[in-house]
Order: sequence, then structure tokens, then C-alpha cells
Amino acid sequence: MQDILIVDDDAAVRQRLSRVTALVAPHARSATACSLAEARALLLQRRFDLALLDVGLPDGSGLDLLPWMQVYVPSVEAVVISSLGDDATVLQALRGGAVGYLLKNGSDIELQLSLASLQRGGAPIDPVIARRILALMAPAPAPQAPLATKIGAPPLQAATAELSEREMDVLQLVAQGLSNREIATSLSLSINTVECHAKNIYRKLAVRSRAAAVYSARTQGLLP
Repeated sequence: MQDILIVDDDAAVRQRLSRVTALVAPHARSATACSLAEARALLLQRRFDLALLDVGLPDGSGLDLLPWMQVYVPSVEAVVISSLGDDATVLQALRGGAVGYLLKNGSDIELQLSLASLQRGGAPIDPVIARRILALMAPAPAPQAPLATKIGAPPLQAATAELSEREMDVLQLVAQGLSNREIATSLSLSINTVECHAKNIYRKLAVRSRAAAVYSARTQGLLP
């Protein structure tokens, strides 16, 4: 990470996140914004690698910035850091393109470790939120098989049929937290090929980030 944008309307929080990011990436340059309008202006003026977004801002929700970033600055990764952690807000953030979601009530060291995982291709999710997501993904009781299946009719097409075998290989390694470069090495593929597979996975699952792809795949039963 070389350039980091911190978007929060609370000066104390901006100072705290500036301090934490300086520990994560000592050589990175950081900038701050206290509104959506100021954040958009900075994102268009400078090149950033990462944006840390609050949800509640004076001129709207930080979540509204996510789809805008996908259009105008798609190379900038976004992590939401908020005091809000309800399921609807978290899912909106992940579906909007955020690569992670952290809670402000976490300690500085917890935030530091979570943000550091980005440099290894990880998706930082607050443990409390991750636990709830895992609970949501708990398998439901299997429905009783239709009579036609019981008497020997062909089984229904597998849920994984939408993704190719190689796309499933890539998705499984994404779920393990490997970066695209590490996936390329593991599968003996070029980085460009892995990125192509990743884009196809995002398109087929209708998501915009690694975290959202893993969550969507698990809710559909494509991943354990």
C-alpha cells in the first residue's frame, strides 16, 4: 500500500486510523476526507491504493461511494470501518465492492493486524461479523428427494456447474486467502490467466470483490 485515503467525519477517528495505517504501511502516504464530496474530489485528483470508509457521513452514506468507486477508480480497494455492523449494512458493503468490513470498537492492534492482511491478499472481516456470517451459512436440513429421483431419474445438475473446474480451483484458493500471484504459482498459471478467471467468477456470482465472492459461493453451497 502506497497511498491511503481515510474517509470519516470524526477528527479523532481520522487521527486514530492515520496512526494505525502508519504502523501497517510506514512508507505509505495518507490523506483524509470528512465527506463524500471531499472523498470523490481526492479520489479523482490523486492515485490511491486503499480507501477506509465510514458509513455515516454528513452528506450521505459511505456505502454510496462504493459503486461510484467501481466506475471511476476501480483499482482502489475499499474497506469499511464503522460502528455499524448489522447484517444488511455489511452485505450492502460487500456487494458494493468493499474487500473488508471492520468495526471501530476493535482495538488498534486488531485493526492493524486486519489491515495488514490486505498485503497478503486477504479480506479483513471483523471476527464478530465473520462469526455471524458463518452462522448465516450454516447448512439447512436437506430437503426430501423428489419421488422421481428416488426411483432412478437423473440427478439434478450440480450447483457448481455454473463455474468451470478451473474457476472453482481459483475460487477455493481465494477462499483460503491467497493473493492472485500466489494462486498463479499454486496452479502453475500466469497472473493474467488467474485475473481473467477471477473476473469470470465475479461476473457469474454477480459480485465485485473477493470477500463477496467467497460469501456468495458459500451461501450457494459452492464452497464448504
